[in-house]
Amino acid sequence: MADSDADAARGGPGEAGEQVGALSYEQARDELASVVKRLETGGLTLEQSLELWERGERLAAVCERLLDGARARLSAVTAERSSEADPDAPF
Repeated sequence: MADSDADAARGGPGEAGEQVGALSYEQARDELASVVKRLETGGLTLEQSLELWERGERLAAVCERLLDGARARLSAVTAERSSEADPDAPF
């Protein structure tokens, strides 16, 4: 495998030190989709596949954490609006 392919398996040149936790949800989701596609394509060594799988796991965890945070924010806003509602209002 060429060096550029090996770099791509690890996340690309210059990205090895990038913390996946710093990514936005959309960035993590898109990169996770790329990881899955690359794993499905095959042609990697076992070590490269494992590294890519581990990166995918980290990306999935980032997505889950960000979604959980968004759900919590929505719940807080919904609860706040419910407590502020006029109990005598017709709707």
